Amino acid sequence: MKNIRFLALTVLLLSSLSQAFAADVTLYVTRHGKTMFNTVHRAQGWADTPLTAPGVEVARYLGKGLQDVTFYSVYSSDAGRARETARLIMAAKATPFTLNESPGLREVGFGIFEGDLDPNMWGAAAKQAGFKSEAALVQSFVAGKTTLAEMIDAIAGADSSGMAERYRTVADRMERSILTIARAVHSEEKRNVLIVSHGMAIGALLEKLGYTGLNKPLENASVTKIRYTDAGKLIVESVGDMSYVEQGKAKL
Repeated sequence: MKNIRFLALTVLLLSSLSQAFAADVTLYVTRHGKTMFNTVHRAQGWADTPLTAPGVEVARYLGKGLQDVTFYSVYSSDAGRARETARLIMAAKATPFTLNESPGLREVGFGIFEGDLDPNMWGAAAKQAGFKSEAALVQSFVAGKTTLAEMIDAIAGADSSGMAERYRTVADRMERSILTIARAVHSEEKRNVLIVSHGMAIGALLEKLGYTGLNKPLENASVTKIRYTDAGKLIVESVGDMSYVEQGKAKL
């Protein structure tokens, strides 16, 4: 009887210790490398163009910079530029991996402005938001007076096709996708996850999570760390970190 009790207590103790020391999941959320449309200043949401030579290069730098981080899962949006970036990052690590695609990680959909020149889209958005010019809108954003949510909604409001996404739609699908990934990984007791997404979509997620410090676009291949806790919370750890790229550049 004593042996049975001892065994039961041991199992209970080990189970408790396992829960107590279960590590949080760290999500390395990165923006894809620079693309053709980024280079020629055209709106690129659901539209897609390939990485340029500098875009490939910065993705490789990031891969080298993340070489010491073990990723147990790799995700990207279903856009070619995100998939290519994820593969370049993982190629630098030279370890087998499966790339999981999620439409929920897509960039904001810009409707009629897809592929149009950036000044045309942002000029229309500025007018929709009550600003005299694109420069005035950008200045307000940098000063923290206009949120990314307001900018996204201004684009949607100026879109005559009705296909552009509003902030709430983007933020909700990004949060839902990130939580789905984090919960699946956490249940398997894995730790680090690489997620390749898009600048404004990541920004929308950050605002949804309560982060208020974003006042400039996220750079290509920048890393935003989000921690998923045992309590099921998403905590923003760092935003737009380019140090991994710099570390990788030093290695090559």
